[in-house]
Amino acid sequence: MFLNYFKNLFLKYTLRNRRQEVSTLASTSAIRSVGLVIDETSFFEKENLIKELISNGFSANSISILVYRETMNKNETYLHYTFNSSILDWNASISDAVVTNFIQTDFDLLVSYYDIEKIILLLITNRSKAKFKVGFSSIDKRLHHLTITTQIGNYSTFVHELFKYLKILNKIES
Repeated sequence: MFLNYFKNLFLKYTLRNRRQEVSTLASTSAIRSVGLVIDETSFFEKENLIKELISNGFSANSISILVYRETMNKNETYLHYTFNSSILDWNASISDAVVTNFIQTDFDLLVSYYDIEKIILLLITNRSKAKFKVGFSSIDKRLHHLTITTQIGNYSTFVHELFKYLKILNKIES
């Protein structure tokens, strides 16, 4: 417990020094692939969120999902790939191949569905190769191209606002 406190403190310092602002919008190409990072610690309706994204026009095959949990039960089977902060070492390196592959994937859209800043989630969003990043306004503004102001439990409003702005930006067809 004591070491975890120092590890988190050191990682916050490291992330703050390495954080890069998101690049400006370079392309207006349509969205074909979506990466979704969900913090299941504070949001339990992930299946409803995914259904809402699919019902608004994304195909189920185009959505890749990562789910973060504070604690994981080894006996429990998860529907989506689930990880916790144990994959992060003192050098801010991620030791999980699936998460590393997710970060390296060139998504057209990355949705960071968390509203509390946790080092591992910030690191994934910051390092992601996604072309367009969307998240909550309570998270550091330098990480996203678009931030949406709503409560995390109000996923339908989040998705509605997301699609409204994607249409305005010509990222999806009307």
